[in-house]
Amino acid sequence: MSHAETQPTERPIKPAIWNGLRRRCPNCGEGAMFTGYLKVVDQCPVCQEELSHHRADDGPAYLTILLVAHILGFGMHFMWVQFRPDPLVMGVILAIGAVGLSLYLLPRLKGMVVGIQWAKRMHGFGRSV
Repeated sequence: MSHAETQPTERPIKPAIWNGLRRRCPNCGEGAMFTGYLKVVDQCPVCQEELSHHRADDGPAYLTILLVAHILGFGMHFMWVQFRPDPLVMGVILAIGAVGLSLYLLPRLKGMVVGIQWAKRMHGFGRSV
């Protein structure tokens, strides 16, 4: 058996990232990746790809904070320069925006992290060739 035959086939990373952002299986893009808000399924219901190997841990939360802080930082600057709202009104608007944006982004970024791990064969995803 040659070295090329023992190497696992490449998994394309861009479709895996896109499927993860859509909260779909990184392998087939059809099956749902989550059973709830953030609970990753053990196996894809469509293609039976094993997804329990993921180790997303705190990565999606850090990415969410990074994105939300930058978006709201720009929004805060824009609101203050253009409208000069009362600080309490501005605080309420930004707080609602932060919570809403965080709730929207967190599962999508977790799906992206799981998709990257699957494509790069990290944490046990590399066992199946």
